[in-house]
Amino acid sequence: MKQLALAVLALAVVLFFVAHHYKIAWLKAFSEAAMVGGIADWFAVVALFKHPLGIPIPHTALIPNNKDAIGENLGNFVSDEFLIKEKLEVKIDEFDFATKATNWLKEEKNAQNISNLISENVIPGILKTIDDTDVKQFLQTQFEAKLQEINFSEWLAIGLESVFNGEKQSKAISKIIGILASELQASKEEIREKVKKSTPWYTLGVADKKIADGVFNGLYEFLLMANEPESTIRKKINLYLMDFIADLKNSVEMQEKVNSLIVDFAQRPEMQDYIGSIWQDLKSAVLSDLEKGEESRIKITIAKTIQNFGMNIQNDTVMMAKINTFVRVDLLDILIRNKHAIGNLIATSVQSWDKKEIAEKLELEVGKDLQFIRINGTVVGGIVGLIIYCVEQFI
Repeated sequence: MKQLALAVLALAVVLFFVAHHYKIAWLKAFSEAAMVGGIADWFAVVALFKHPLGIPIPHTALIPNNKDAIGENLGNFVSDEFLIKEKLEVKIDEFDFATKATNWLKEEKNAQNISNLISENVIPGILKTIDDTDVKQFLQTQFEAKLQEINFSEWLAIGLESVFNGEKQSKAISKIIGILASELQASKEEIREKVKKSTPWYTLGVADKKIADGVFNGLYEFLLMANEPESTIRKKINLYLMDFIADLKNSVEMQEKVNSLIVDFAQRPEMQDYIGSIWQDLKSAVLSDLEKGEESRIKITIAKTIQNFGMNIQNDTVMMAKINTFVRVDLLDILIRNKHAIGNLIATSVQSWDKKEIAEKLELEVGKDLQFIRINGTVVGGIVGLIIYCVEQFI
């Protein structure tokens, strides 16, 4: 556009020399006025953004030199003319933010775009930023803290009460004794071998079998007696279980022992390593899934969740009303209360720009139309010159 404006001015110069050479008075008047108009408007346009020909003529380079004032006026204009409660209330009521927002979220393309942004930028960025050592330490600390808060003794007492309660208790003890008897039967030969190893060598194994059978039969008869519902042994077992459950529920010492045992187990290096590895496994699983691109389950789930969120909110008239009320009342109140801060933000942002940079940015935005001013100045100037020539001739 600058070249076109310059070409029109150059045409006026060529016409001037043609008119001068061939003594064409009206063409000379036209070209002279066109050159004056074109050069004057060139000066005016350039003076907005810089010094013409680099000469620091007063009242030129208006935009760079008045950058701070422009920023302040722009900020005041936005805060005073746009951020007005009455105007904003009308626009917000017409806009129906809740409906437009939920309609936008319901669109599959929009949901996928948000999902892509989260999956490709947000999640990987967070995972890269987080220090693995810190996370592992956090998990281990939190796990231990939670264990110390839990009364495992009480849980164990509740569990045992549910197992050893009334008829269930009798069945459970019988089941346990039955298992012990079966295991004893299966270990008969092992008992004989252990007895054989324990007897002196000089017995030559003569008494081994009798001793082993005596031990086995004694244990087996004891289990059979214990399995009798009314036996003394059974009653002692029942009493011991009830006392043990009562201690778990009421004895502070017993509770401390059980809880301490579990916490100590959790502090073992093997357990700590396992807890720490949970984060690494989770992180690897997430990154591995995200590498699948469009087939990523995380990405698909996020997109579906966003769409479902939009549909569910839109079907909830109460929530829709709350959202619109929030925008109309709370958000509007925030804007109005901070309108001067918003104006100051605009002003300080413009004031922080480089003078040359702001001149170039504005020139790129409106420069095309400004070049038409130069063209029009050249053409209109020439026409005015021609009119003046005609009037002069008439007079």
